[in-house]
This record gives sequence, structure tokens and C-alpha cells, in this order.
Amino acid sequence: MPRPEKVRAVEELKERLQRASLAISTGFTGMTVAEMNELRRRLRQAGLEFKVVKNTLLRLAAEQAGRPQVMQVVEGPTAIAFAYGDPVEAARALDEYARTAPAAFVVRGAVMDGTVLRPEDLKELVALPPRPQLLAEVAGRLQSPLAALVGLLEAPFQELSLCLQSLLGELPALIEARAQQLEQAQS
Repeated sequence: MPRPEKVRAVEELKERLQRASLAISTGFTGMTVAEMNELRRRLRQAGLEFKVVKNTLLRLAAEQAGRPQVMQVVEGPTAIAFAYGDPVEAARALDEYARTAPAAFVVRGAVMDGTVLRPEDLKELVALPPRPQLLAEVAGRLQSPLAALVGLLEAPFQELSLCLQSLLGELPALIEARAQQLEQAQS
């Protein structure tokens, strides 16, 4: 019979795994309490939760949450950084810490939307431009062919319009000339 605190811990982990857009597995063996506190503080400022977990409880929670792939990035003593917002920003925040982190801090991998990411994949994720810039690039790429299509569709109408305007500009002179011809024919 499992103890109530372990059942609660599994439920908490399950809920975090279900909500997380990105779960990053890290190793922390050898870090001091002060270093762990600094890590937690910096990640919390970036909107991440950092939790030291027991692998057996994490395995149960991952299975219950439908995210068994989390266990592929877990080995030895583990702490998980949970991100609930933009995964790129979360990966950047952890990468910023990792650059100045003690050697004991190791990123083992991550799970994003059911996909297992190696540490190298996380580096590529960090290299992506910010979300607003990506959206602007996509919008620009969509806009260009659409603008060309609109231009192609408008071209015949513009030519017709220019032709009609030209004729309308010449119309008074043509009417005048025809009126003169008719006057001369009657005289």
C-alpha cells in the first residue's frame, strides 16, 4: 500500500507533466545548496518550476500522464525543469544558467509535445529567433505570393481602366470633331 505522501507526489508530478510544454531533465549531483537556490531563483524568474524528483515516482507519474518518453532522458539523481509557456524562452532561460553553472549541473535532455530532445536539440531550440520574429517571417512569406497573385489578377482590370480613361480623355475632342464634320456636311 503506497504511502499518502508518495501518492500526492505522483499526482503533483502527473499534473505538472500534463501541463508542461517542455520538461527538461537535469543532473545536479555535487551542487551546493546555495547553487541550487540560485538555480531555482533564476528559473522561477523565467517562469519555470524546478523540482528534484525520485525516478520511481516520476516513472509512475509519466505513465499516468501519458508521457512515458520522459523516462528516456532520466538517469541517476534527477531534477526536472517544467515550462508551461513558450518552450523556446524556457530553453533559453535554462541555457543562460547553464553557461555560468557549476560543472555539476548537466542537462540530460527534454521532452516537448511528446518528442524527446537531446541536449544538442535544446541548443538548436535556443538558437531559434523569438516567437514574434518567427510569426512575422511566416506572415511575410505568406504575404509575398498572395501579393503577386493579387497583382496578376488586378493587371487586366488596370489595363482596361487605363484604356477607358484614355478614351474618356479623348472623347470631348472626338465629339467636337464629329460635330464639325456634321456642320460641314449640312452646309
